[in-house]
Amino acid sequence: MNLAQVKLVVTDMDGTLLNDQGEVSKQFYSLFEQLKAHNIHFAAASGRQYYSIANKLSPIVDDITIIAENGGIARRGQKELLVTQMHKEKVFELIHLLRTVKDSYIVLCGKKSSYVETTNETFINLFNEYYARYERVEDLTAVEDDEFVKIAIYHFESSETFIYPAVKHLEDKLQVKVSGPNWVDISHPNAHKGHALRLLQEKLGYTPEQTMVFGDYNNDLEMLGLATFSYAMENAHPEVKKVANYSTKSNEENGVEYILEQLIDAKESAKLQKL
Repeated sequence: MNLAQVKLVVTDMDGTLLNDQGEVSKQFYSLFEQLKAHNIHFAAASGRQYYSIANKLSPIVDDITIIAENGGIARRGQKELLVTQMHKEKVFELIHLLRTVKDSYIVLCGKKSSYVETTNETFINLFNEYYARYERVEDLTAVEDDEFVKIAIYHFESSETFIYPAVKHLEDKLQVKVSGPNWVDISHPNAHKGHALRLLQEKLGYTPEQTMVFGDYNNDLEMLGLATFSYAMENAHPEVKKVANYSTKSNEENGVEYILEQLIDAKESAKLQKL
């Protein structure tokens, strides 16, 4: 395994780079500076809203690529790379369907903001962690002045058990992802992390053999398939562990940082060998 060839590092956020309190470690920022010194580009890829990811990584936001809303939006520094929006008619049709899913909460995700129509304060408090910009509205189907990239649905008990069965039939025409224990995301067929990562690889001129990816849940599967150095977290979903070529420690044990240290050591060794 020749880690020295890696030029692009991409990591999921929740359950991967972030600990269970939603925090980025101080160690990561130190490692990031070393990645930068070795001309390794870093990208964060998440189901989160762009502004939420930018807040979490605010010290380095201008130096990285952010793939947000499961690939619906991508920006490199301040430059927009990708917006894959859904047709508004389809969005509003889906909202009517999702309102029939018992005990679920709908988030309409736009380029400018996100929108909720629930008044449940418990959900709003939880939702604040993932969406830094949002508006409460009386009717989601009345929102017009935005480009919609995703619909996220939350269930307090289990997304796979209570939401996915109600939307599984949409998979032939839309991207339907169980993106966490409590979340299901619905988006344009091309709006996934793999599509956004492939675009980034093309823009940078990097191959899968030069790419390292970390993930923990099913919305990471496509991007894991685009990296020779693909890592499943110890806490990852079984499907992720099947797809990834390698594994690392859990997010609570700084599994991403553990591998990044090895990557930097490999770069340093390769540098010394050239002297």
